[in-house]
Amino acid sequence: MKSALPVTAASRIALCLLLSLAASAAAAEDVRASAEITGCNDPKIHGTATLEEVSSDEGIREVRVHMKLTGLTNGKHAVHIHEKGACEPCDAAGGHHDPGPFGHTAPDTTSEQAPANDVNHPFHMGDLVNIEIQDGKGEMQHVTSRITLSPGRLSILDEDGSAFIVHAAADAYCDQETELKKGCAGGARDACGVIRAEQ
Repeated sequence: MKSALPVTAASRIALCLLLSLAASAAAAEDVRASAEITGCNDPKIHGTATLEEVSSDEGIREVRVHMKLTGLTNGKHAVHIHEKGACEPCDAAGGHHDPGPFGHTAPDTTSEQAPANDVNHPFHMGDLVNIEIQDGKGEMQHVTSRITLSPGRLSILDEDGSAFIVHAAADAYCDQETELKKGCAGGARDACGVIRAEQ
């Protein structure tokens, strides 16, 4: 029977480094944020959203979004992450989160102009799927690789933060230039929630 190989100081160091790297990788994946969502004008609207960043098998960071809402009208409502962490008033959240050189973050042009200036909707970094409300309650789960919670160009936890906006109507996704007109991305803002990092 062969004897076990001796454990050298070098092998101990290598093992410690591997364990440290594994722990760091696990910690890097464990990035979370949340938001308390309230109505812009209707106090009966409220809910919560949680966000968790994980690393995919290919090393791409993905964010899992889980939202629960009550008090909205039945039907589909657009949900977007907006560019500023402010909700008072809801317009303070700015346009859709979409860092980049173009600076057009508002597909709902205030006029009937078509096409609108913004031809990137529904591919803004902060564009999510609709939430459907039935009997006054709704839940949405979505996974996106367009944003991050950790530092970087796509982070929604940057200097001025970010907020969820839930709109009065559904996002029609308006992915053709001729569809980019007033109201196509959900219209008026019904609810807002500032996204905050969890410790």
